[in-house]
Amino acid sequence: MIETTCIDAGRMVHRLAAILGFMALAAVAQTADDIRVSVGKSVVIDYPEDIARISTSSPDVVDAVPATTREILLHGKSLGSSTVIVWSKSGQRNFYNVNVEPNLEPLRKLLKETFPSDDIQVQAARDSLSLTGRVSSQAVADRALALATPYAKSVVNNLTLAAPPVEKQIVLRVKFAELNRSAVSAFGVNLLSTGALNTVGRTTTQQFQAPAGNNIRSSIPGRNEGFASEFTISDALNVFMFRPDLNLGAFIKALQSIGLLQILAEPNLVTTNGKDASFHVGGEFPVPVLQGGANAGAVTIQFREFGIRLNFNPQITPNRTIKMHVRPEVSTIDLANAVTFSGFTIPALATRKIETDIELGEGQSFVIGGLLDDRVTESFSKIPGLANIPILGALFRSREERKTKTELVVLVTPEITMPLNATDPKPLPSFPSEFLPNTTPNAPTPARVPYASPRKSSK
Repeated sequence: MIETTCIDAGRMVHRLAAILGFMALAAVAQTADDIRVSVGKSVVIDYPEDIARISTSSPDVVDAVPATTREILLHGKSLGSSTVIVWSKSGQRNFYNVNVEPNLEPLRKLLKETFPSDDIQVQAARDSLSLTGRVSSQAVADRALALATPYAKSVVNNLTLAAPPVEKQIVLRVKFAELNRSAVSAFGVNLLSTGALNTVGRTTTQQFQAPAGNNIRSSIPGRNEGFASEFTISDALNVFMFRPDLNLGAFIKALQSIGLLQILAEPNLVTTNGKDASFHVGGEFPVPVLQGGANAGAVTIQFREFGIRLNFNPQITPNRTIKMHVRPEVSTIDLANAVTFSGFTIPALATRKIETDIELGEGQSFVIGGLLDDRVTESFSKIPGLANIPILGALFRSREERKTKTELVVLVTPEITMPLNATDPKPLPSFPSEFLPNTTPNAPTPARVPYASPRKSSK
């Protein structure tokens, strides 16, 4: 009975020792050191005791050999992980978890040199890479992914975009200044005879409109009996004189006129950096259009714009300049060159437009277009023979001279502007006098707020 009890106690001690051994082994495994090795690279472990034996779980991943009695050489052969166990001569065991990763230093250096202002981190997991960090734009993230693709079979892009900065506002101030001066000088004489010297007739150089005869029945001068001659006067020119006793009339055109036209337009337009903006002030006029096909002969109405138009696209460059594509246009209705078609009067358009690319600093101005048009038109007409008679020959000659001079300048000024604060006066039009005076006695006068332009940005 006593022997049986001793045998059971021995077995229990054996089992307890085995359990403690497994627990010690698990504790050692839990405290294993982690080592990272790049493919094709080697590391040396300094062991505190003399080495008795080395074992690795994956020889095709990590090659572990003793270099000296207390140095272990680990060489990464392929991607993966392995456990390296080292026994010392005293019986001590140490565990090392070795992870073999791809050599990412060339990739990290390439990303740092390519994107110095962005934080891009690279991690490896077997044959795949992961990009993490924060970049300034989606274009940077796409380019970083393209650079990392050749280094692994698969690349996971976990890059996040930084919050974009507030876009700067750009105001473009455009000035159209046009001065149009014209002068006309004309002189001509048309003669009319309703029976002088028993002759009915007229003389004209055809430069100016002459009276037309109608129902010519007789040519007895200065008499009421007999027959009479009739003329229809459609244009008396400037001076019309008629002597009934001589049956002789004269139409004289002596004209001098001077015209002056000044146009000044100042459209201002605000937009963000790199965005298109358009501005149009004016109207539309109807234009009849004939249809074809099954609706041949039908007339539809289309509208054409006129007025002041401005289109531009600004971009702020790294040199703190503003590069713009500008298309300003000023058009007015020109009834002098209108066309009448099927009873419709279609006006023409007098247009001045420019399209160009310029680059200016903030607040700088540039004349992007200029026109100096100086024209002189002179016409002279005469009746051969009669116009050569001394003194009286001037009655058979006519002359007209026209001079026009146009000066046009288009000036642009870009500025980076900031919005008005809540306490700043708002840009409202100011009136030189009250629009509707207050008729109530002792009523307070409303305050006027002068126009305030947007604030310029501080550099």
